[in-house]
Amino acid sequence: MIELRTPREIEEMRPAGRFVAETLQAVREAARPGVNLLELDALAHRRIKERGAESCYIDYHPSFGASPFGKVICTSVNDAVLHGLPHDYTLADGDLLSIDFAVAVDGWVSDSAISFVVGESSSSGRAEADAKLIRTTEIALDAGIAAAQPGKKIGDISAAIAAVAREAGYSINTDFGGHGVGRTMHGDPHVPNDGRAGRGFPLRPGLVIAIEPWFLETTDEIYTDDDGWTLRSTDGSRGAHSEHTIAITADGPIVLTARD
Repeated sequence: MIELRTPREIEEMRPAGRFVAETLQAVREAARPGVNLLELDALAHRRIKERGAESCYIDYHPSFGASPFGKVICTSVNDAVLHGLPHDYTLADGDLLSIDFAVAVDGWVSDSAISFVVGESSSSGRAEADAKLIRTTEIALDAGIAAAQPGKKIGDISAAIAAVAREAGYSINTDFGGHGVGRTMHGDPHVPNDGRAGRGFPLRPGLVIAIEPWFLETTDEIYTDDDGWTLRSTDGSRGAHSEHTIAITADGPIVLTARD
């Protein structure tokens, strides 16, 4: 069921958005060569406990997951792009890391993701390709947000994202995409990263959604790792992922997870 939020409820959602943004920034600053993924998860876990927030991931067990997730952030490294289950892996200079994080604060959820290169490596000619991939997801996210205007349709968001991806030379997987956000992390409507402008659910004031472009460098095909969660490219190419939770208002979209 798709629910529309009142202006007061949207204001009540802002603290969750700020906390998600601040935690992603803290994790990014901590993600240096030599740091283990489990340390990053522990950092996010401490912040959740200190804030009195509630993780949306730790007990999450949808049909596509092998078991309850058991951690509080997603850490997808290099050829992993979504749902990366934190494990005993030490980050190396030049790793491409995507962090996805969702929590509830005072009963309201926000969800956001960032991708970045760990350290300052420019070896093996990866730097330019990684920068392009990451930047394309960010540009696509901005385009999707700009298209999220009252009176438009979900398809306008999807088409805007897809146009950016195709111009950059990336193909698009629509198995996973954006979604409604509210009292739970995943709700209706689904917001695919490809679609036809003018089609789909109408964008009305009060609709709160997560928009999340994710692309792989040379494929759009993925498989599930043996951990039962982590989604990787079938050809070993790298992936990147950017996401914001936004609220649609009469004056246009508000980014609830905006990062300074």
